[in-house]
Amino acid sequence: MIITQTPLRISLAGGGTDFSDFYQKHGGAVLSTAIDKFIYVIIKARFDNKIRVGYTKTEMVDRLEDIEHDIVRECLKLTGLSEGLEISTMADIPSEGSGLGSSSTVTVGLLHAMYTFKGELVTAERLAQEACKIEIEILKKPIGKQDQYIAAYGGMRKFTFNTDGSTEERTVNLGEEQGRRLGEVLLLFYTGITRQADSILSEQRENIVDQEDTLLAMRAQVEEMEHSLQAGSFHKAARILDAGWEMKKALANKISSSAINDLYERALDAGATGGKIAGAGGGGFLLVFCPPDRQSSVRLALSELKELPFQLERDGSKVIFNNRRT
Repeated sequence: MIITQTPLRISLAGGGTDFSDFYQKHGGAVLSTAIDKFIYVIIKARFDNKIRVGYTKTEMVDRLEDIEHDIVRECLKLTGLSEGLEISTMADIPSEGSGLGSSSTVTVGLLHAMYTFKGELVTAERLAQEACKIEIEILKKPIGKQDQYIAAYGGMRKFTFNTDGSTEERTVNLGEEQGRRLGEVLLLFYTGITRQADSILSEQRENIVDQEDTLLAMRAQVEEMEHSLQAGSFHKAARILDAGWEMKKALANKISSSAINDLYERALDAGATGGKIAGAGGGGFLLVFCPPDRQSSVRLALSELKELPFQLERDGSKVIFNNRRT
């Protein structure tokens, strides 16, 4: 039996510039951080040759090609596993539409578990690249590359997406005390609004040519955000996040809504200094910067929402249990 633990993430700047339609022309950059909320993948051998897959539903099939879960199916194909397996996924968050990168986190965690099951050691770079291949090239999902990379690498990272398709990663070092302080001023609330990100992201991708100036401004925020966080200027970082959210709303029609705008304005009125809807938008989690002395007021203002307490996470995808038998 193998169990992997792969972190979810929040994106702080540059989201949208990781689409190939943009970075192949201009180059892209994002600043993301892993958080201590995870997706777990369990894989073990079966006595027979069937494949059992457990997630929000359970599948039992005789052939790999009959698996409905497209990510599980393609991960099995890529890693060369084909029969006699039980595979289960479990998450610390709602199963879909969270905005915390869960789809790519599942992909990275599955690949990591499958390679470990085979006795192969793989790098974070390979996990990220192959997760991108599965989601973007094979399954044609309208997504960028940041989620796969931050899930594989963990920590707080700046990723640069070059015009030739290569990706560079660099750790953003805040120091233990600064990182702790940052974790204390970030709050996540589940809006309860679910959405399919693909439709929003498809429209966003179609609008890239018309929104190049906006995306260039969002890419420039990555360096601003990094400098603000390293300087401990969290109020400035919050304003950058707020400005990025205003720009992001222009990228597609359903990124925000009157209900989301109302929640965000209530948070600001109660003392939050900036924020955004995580991920593609349209629902999922609301992320806000808030000074500790105003957090009680913000929680009261958003009392109908469930809060997700979290801290920043240093590690990327890792194996937490390995009882491999040849």
